[in-house]
Amino acid sequence: MFGIGFGEIVVIAFIAVLVFGPDRLPEVARQAGKLVRQMRHFANNARDELRSELGPEYADLELSDLDPRAIVRKHLAEAMAELDELDDAVRNAGEDDEPSSLPLAPGERPPYDFDAT
Repeated sequence: MFGIGFGEIVVIAFIAVLVFGPDRLPEVARQAGKLVRQMRHFANNARDELRSELGPEYADLELSDLDPRAIVRKHLAEAMAELDELDDAVRNAGEDDEPSSLPLAPGERPPYDFDAT
């Protein structure tokens, strides 16, 4: 959960008891929960409004897709995959193919294409 371990949660709870006191702590926790729900509601409304404004082609848009680091990471991964496919195609190109031309026999004239000249 958010990269916080059990020890950190215990320390945060202890500090909260010291700062707010045991009698006010339930009310503070209720207010914090209400704030988190309200922020989640605002974020969902913003995402839905952005989706509706952008149109049906962006129906699967997530707010995390707008993170510049995620965009760069996605494009780099796609480029690396394309390079890997290209490398595999180049490596496998000559393995199963028959040679397209045989060497000329001694004294044999090379073919001449009249339409090409």
